Amino acid sequence: MIEILATSGLATVQDGGRHGSLRYGVGVAGAMDPMALAAANLLLGNEADAAAIEIPIFPFRVRFTAPCGFALAGADCAARLDGRALLPWWAYRAPAGAELVLEVPHPGACRAYLALAGGVDVPAVLGSRSTQLRGAFGGHEGRTLRVGDVVRAGRPEAAVDEFGVVPPALDMPRTQDGMRAIRVLPAAEYGCFTAASRAAFWAGDWKITAQSDRYGYRLAGEALVFERPVEMLSHGIVPGVIQVPPNGQPIVQMRDAQPSGGYPKFGTVIDADLWRLGQAPIGSRIRFVETDWAEAVAAGDETAAWLAEAGRLIGLRRLERGA
Repeated sequence: MIEILATSGLATVQDGGRHGSLRYGVGVAGAMDPMALAAANLLLGNEADAAAIEIPIFPFRVRFTAPCGFALAGADCAARLDGRALLPWWAYRAPAGAELVLEVPHPGACRAYLALAGGVDVPAVLGSRSTQLRGAFGGHEGRTLRVGDVVRAGRPEAAVDEFGVVPPALDMPRTQDGMRAIRVLPAAEYGCFTAASRAAFWAGDWKITAQSDRYGYRLAGEALVFERPVEMLSHGIVPGVIQVPPNGQPIVQMRDAQPSGGYPKFGTVIDADLWRLGQAPIGSRIRFVETDWAEAVAAGDETAAWLAEAGRLIGLRRLERGA
């Protein structure tokens, strides 16, 4: 129901992820910001993990070839529909022929999500509609979207009321100097690093380098030093794991992470903060905060509670309007 008119590259179809296939060597994939994905879908009455379009590079422009409900979430991209300014984290209905334009995001976030009524209609592969770029399957023909591509909505005729939600706090928690903080659990090889390096990891700030993508965020900062040489066989890893190659510069595995790796593991970004990291722009700086299992579980509960409350309020609104 939409035709891609302009894209700067790397826009893909993503859903909640491809779970249960790591044992076969197939990564999770899915939205880098699952909170934004879920909110956009809930606004349309979709399942929270339905497929949508993830847009990391701008400008991005589409034409609706038929009337269709849509929602925007994630980064505020000064969106316009036929010149009309749109709010992020809001649902709308577009008439046939309308053009939607997303511009360079406001500072602080880097990915926008365009959800369509009924979800983006592409075949499910291994239980997910997410694009797996390395394997060239899932999503729209297993690749990024290109100018001229036509993407269909699952239920374009579904009733959509124009309303939105207040987004979750992208920049919480923060450190005392106001920098975005990401909570991390120490991992198996944490004790293999010098005490000075362990202290430097928590005390310093880290730059997200231009070599970062959906596979991993490569960071630049004070090199982490091993107490002694560490040699490991490849072993299973998941998104959020922080590995340290021989150069001492950490790599945070992101949504397209390969399912195994051999670098020592310094820590793991907790799941409740991984979406915040996924919205951190290339070139920005972050800090890491050490946490424990109890706090990680509590943070996950807070995330689930936000989604549940957003779903409840959206459901009440739709019930009031008879949607």
